[in-house]
Amino acid sequence: MTEVELRVFVAIVKNYFEQQTAVAADVYTPYLADPTALPIFDYTGVIGISGVRQGCVYFTAPAEMLRRILKHAGETDLSVRNLADLAGEIGNTISGNARRQFGHEFLISVPVVIKGLGQTISLPKGVKAYVIPFCWERLDAALVVSVV
Repeated sequence: MTEVELRVFVAIVKNYFEQQTAVAADVYTPYLADPTALPIFDYTGVIGISGVRQGCVYFTAPAEMLRRILKHAGETDLSVRNLADLAGEIGNTISGNARRQFGHEFLISVPVVIKGLGQTISLPKGVKAYVIPFCWERLDAALVVSVV
């Protein structure tokens, strides 16, 4: 993953929040993460990447952030199921937008949603993981990109 490619993901995160909520997210400097110390929040939407690129992309956020996003959309159902669905949808949307940038051979899977802070995500061996931390409405979250 090059710096230019990481910038694509940074721009996609910024655009997502501006388009969906009209409230910009503050995106911080991406960093290379230790695969044993990856960020995990309450809900995580994991997207597998295949084709000419291999790996995964995941969006992870606290429940409160997901509730606020649903409220911005006018949704009144703030159930656990809707929070999980939203985490998967955001991961899918971000990966789908990346696919537009990287081409049709950047294949994305359907989202797998993981609930809970105590969960771990296994990344492909030998593939670096970059964390793109961000803050929206004073709530921290992250996008993790582990694609070769």
